[in-house]
Amino acid sequence: MALKMAPLPHEWMLISIIGFFVTVFQVYGWNKTWGVTLLIFFIILFIASLVSMSGAGTSEEELVELAVHHPKVRRAEHRKK
Repeated sequence: MALKMAPLPHEWMLISIIGFFVTVFQVYGWNKTWGVTLLIFFIILFIASLVSMSGAGTSEEELVELAVHHPKVRRAEHRKK
């Protein structure tokens, strides 16, 4: 049984990278407890975005369902045969 998941938005990876560096250079020097906590959080966020990218399917049906911004998908025309 394959695990199906949709990929997380690319902003999650960007936020995890930026948050990691901000935490290392700013927060960790100010408060070590908050620094370690935020480092763990941003590392988990980064790993989750990597796992969701590798587990996302690429079949045409799944990709069409994810394209909700497309007008045909909003009107469900992609399902009509």
